[in-house]
This record gives sequence, C-alpha cells and structure tokens, in this order.
Amino acid sequence: MQLSNATVLVTGANRGIGLAFARAALARGARRVYAAARDPSRIQLPGVLPIQLDVTDPDQVSRAVHDCRDVSVLVNNAGVAETGGFLQDPTLQATRRQLEVNFFGMLRMAQGFAPVLAANGGGAMLNVLSIASWLNRPLLGTYGATKSAAWALTNGLRHELRVQGTQVTALHMGFVDTDLARGIEMPKSTPDAIVAAALDGLEAGQEEVLADELTRQVKQSLSSAAAAYLAAA
Repeated sequence: MQLSNATVLVTGANRGIGLAFARAALARGARRVYAAARDPSRIQLPGVLPIQLDVTDPDQVSRAVHDCRDVSVLVNNAGVAETGGFLQDPTLQATRRQLEVNFFGMLRMAQGFAPVLAANGGGAMLNVLSIASWLNRPLLGTYGATKSAAWALTNGLRHELRVQGTQVTALHMGFVDTDLARGIEMPKSTPDAIVAAALDGLEAGQEEVLADELTRQVKQSLSSAAAAYLAAA
C-alpha cells in the first residue's frame, strides 16, 4: 500500500507517535491526512485536517466515518498506558480504562472504517501495538494485557478483511521517547524512527513490522524454551 496520493486517518495524532505518523504521511505524498484527537485544537501541524475523535465514543467514531469517506489508510494509533500490575488494580478501573482505548477503541474504528476502506479499493489498516503484546511485567502489567488483546484483534482482522483486499499491518516496538513513556528509565527509540520503519513495512506489504532490535529478539524467542516472557525482570 503506497502512501503517495492516499488519504490517511491517524488517531491520537496530537503528539508522540501519532503526530510523527501524520507528519510522515504528508512527507510521503499523501493527498490528505486527517489528524484525529480528542482535542483537535492541540494539532498544530500544517497541511493536515484536524478532526475531533475520541475512539471510546461511538457517536464520534460514527461522525468520523461519515465525514471521512475517502480514507484509504487507517492508522489506529490512539492508546493510553497506566503503570501497575494486575494485583495493583483491585477495582479493575485502570484495566477497564486502558481496554476501552487500546482494544475496544481499535475495534470500534475497525468496524466503522472497514466499509470505507472496501469502498476505496481495500486500502490498509495499520495497528500500533507494542513489545508488551508478548512481554508482560508488573510495571506495565495491565497495559500489556490490553496490547495482547489488540494483537489478537489485529490478527483476526487480517483474515476477516483479506476478502475485501485490505492490508492489515501490526506495528510492534519497545519503549519510545514520548509522553506515554515519560519517567521510564529504559533505552528508547525516537517516534520518527519507529514511524519510518512502520511506513516502510506498510508500503512493502508487510503484515507485521518489528521496529527495533529488542522487539525482534523478543519475537524470535517466543517459540524457544527460553521465551522472553518467562524470564524474571
């Protein structure tokens, strides 16, 4: 799926990886870029069309589907993260908040925009996941569970959307230097480097992009007796 002359919608486009996606889509020749955020006034990138979109709000998703009928590439980037493991969330509120955005929000966008992509020749959907889809630690335990669910969703959507010619690409990466990872003392990639790898993979027709070396190592370990998710932190 080529970005040149495509119409791209990026969720969570006001900062971090989402902003980098919007900027890179323009640089690669996208005809139109919808930059979606809960507060579109915070989107200051010239050349994009800001739209109000909270992916947890069915009415706002329906309005976006109605107003953006020319979308050929959907980037499901919107996400939230809260620190803490499963036993540190006794009310389940943190888990529910993250699931609403990271899983149900992505599902709602996929359901809404699948017919739009089909009408525009199939197009592509790029889902922003994480190394945490496979590697769960107490620091981001509940977050990791939501990303595991989003990985399963992405894998299922790939097969369901294949019949209409829609390419579904999963993006996995480790820590990235964004507000979401602020305060976490770990090596981090830049948003621009992650997005470049993601869009290179999308344009090459890849179904899965492993955007940094740590992610590639963890994925490779999954079928071994020393799988990374079994190791103590």
